[in-house]
Amino acid sequence: MAVEAARAGTSLSLRHEVLRLALRDPFLISRSDHGGGHAATTVVVELRDERHPGLVGLGEGYPDNFYGETPETMAAVWPLLLNALGDPSLGDREDLADASRRMQQAIRWNGAAKCALDIALFDLAGKVSGDPVHELLGLSAEIPPTDFSLGIDEPEVVAQRAERAGAFPALKIKVGGPSDLATLRAVRRVYDKPLRVDANTGWTLDSARAAIPALVDLGVELIEQPFPANRHDWLRALQETSPLPVVADESCVTIDDLETLVGVVDGVNVKLAKCGGVQPAARMLRRARELGFRTFLGCMEETSVGIAASAAVASLADWVDLDGNLLLADDPFGGLTLDGDHRWRLTDAPGLGVARRG
Repeated sequence: MAVEAARAGTSLSLRHEVLRLALRDPFLISRSDHGGGHAATTVVVELRDERHPGLVGLGEGYPDNFYGETPETMAAVWPLLLNALGDPSLGDREDLADASRRMQQAIRWNGAAKCALDIALFDLAGKVSGDPVHELLGLSAEIPPTDFSLGIDEPEVVAQRAERAGAFPALKIKVGGPSDLATLRAVRRVYDKPLRVDANTGWTLDSARAAIPALVDLGVELIEQPFPANRHDWLRALQETSPLPVVADESCVTIDDLETLVGVVDGVNVKLAKCGGVQPAARMLRRARELGFRTFLGCMEETSVGIAASAAVASLADWVDLDGNLLLADDPFGGLTLDGDHRWRLTDAPGLGVARRG
């Protein structure tokens, strides 16, 4: 499906397409509603500026029901966001940053809608100026390697997938199911590098405390979002006694959440689809570092459009989990490649450096 969403009085117009993409392997989390773990629904946009005919900015936003977003809510707010952007000078980095801020100020939530438009704005600006997105943001092309994520399944099935992903420098294992420790032990039998666990709000304080000794023995590197998003009291209690860093994800949506988490967790997971795009993510990662957090950069089950945008800000992260496009059976976009160390290669290509295949 594709529609036009133009706003009178500006030079910008937006076209969007809802993509339902099959996953390479089932990918279940403790609160799965993402196509039952078999498919992902994401939204790709094309942004045009009549002042720069022939150029198209690509963007992507992943609508997550957990944050109250759907493709329909995204389409509903784009006219407002386009109006907030106005007619930014795409060749002026300062004006570009101001345009991104205006969009953030126009509406409180709707991170995926803002994300798609913000990414497209920077991709288009890069094509106008000839600069890659990371340079428009003043960031380095040197980024950490990505881990690879494995969903909840029978322990031996997860272990088989871990063996296939054995070249990655770390694995992120989804937990919060009935066989968490059995799964981690099965994975450890075939994989000897760091493990990261992500409960997606699926644990209780008692279950997390009980698991800590085994997690340490198994060489787990961090614990991501063990508890419901509003249980800061549980997060603080666990972090105070855990030798492993606790990382907030669902508890940390935008930059406004950071100060409430000081002294509660050691790390925060920033995602473009939560906070609203490349410019908000860069600001959020910088602020997180100022506040003393360790920084984790995550993703959704996105195409190479969303992953390339995330990679553009990855130099600000301590840990990187940018594997969404690798989870897809068929990524409709190309141009983004992993190097031998499993780092996404940021090139000098203008904008994101990705394009639709075929």
